Amino acid sequence: MVDLELVRRVADAAEEVDGAAPLDEATWLALRNRPDSVRSWVREDGFALLVGEDLSLVVHPSARGRGVGAALAVEAVPASGPVEAWSHGDHPAARALAARRGFERARELWVMRRPSSVPLPPLPERDGVLVRGYEADDAEDVVRVNAAAFAAHPEQGAMDLANLRERMAESWFDPAGLLVAVDSSSDEVLGFHWTKQHSSALGEVYVVGISPAAQGRGLGKLLTLAGLHHLIGKGVDEVLLYVESDNAPAIAVYSGLGFEHAASDTHVQYRRR
Repeated sequence: MVDLELVRRVADAAEEVDGAAPLDEATWLALRNRPDSVRSWVREDGFALLVGEDLSLVVHPSARGRGVGAALAVEAVPASGPVEAWSHGDHPAARALAARRGFERARELWVMRRPSSVPLPPLPERDGVLVRGYEADDAEDVVRVNAAAFAAHPEQGAMDLANLRERMAESWFDPAGLLVAVDSSSDEVLGFHWTKQHSSALGEVYVVGISPAAQGRGLGKLLTLAGLHHLIGKGVDEVLLYVESDNAPAIAVYSGLGFEHAASDTHVQYRRR
């Protein structure tokens, strides 16, 4: 069994020094809900976790520069086969370790941020489209739209009903913050914007998914803007989001809504094929 308290202590210490959380939500969900699916190497000065092909390796700041990361990699990285690992914040030590272990830089995920002090444009209307809060019988439609919208996305596109319910069981979940766009005549779900409030000061554009059949109707911008109005109405000081660095259309939409990206706000995925 994974020592969750020790993992959290090391992760919290790393986040305090690095400014980025070293474990993503999917890993925490697996640790809490499916611990048998996680292989672990945990000690006071660091830990490695392997969930399928996804590796997380974190060294306590007080133990860095002593070969702890290299030793954990020897234990945790399988001798062969594909492995993926994220460096949250593009840490130089992670870059060096990845090169030594034969991992290639495969993806970049940007964090973009927007202060709430920047005025928001008013929420426009779209003929034939209603934006409302999530209702209990929307679950299958949200999963359907998500699967179609993120068919090429290796993490988000895999969400099923069980995973949806896991996320909804988290303490931050607010049905009013999961906005869905429906066709006014048929009530068909066309897209959704799932917002997330981390704290009283910080909100997130968590997931925006548009059905491919509804593309070209301006729903991405409409739903993003609706979610921003919701979060700012809750009093947050800042809203962040994650976007693939090569997703130019999405970056253009977010930039037009006041989001900016700093080079230090870059997460990198390394991959061994």
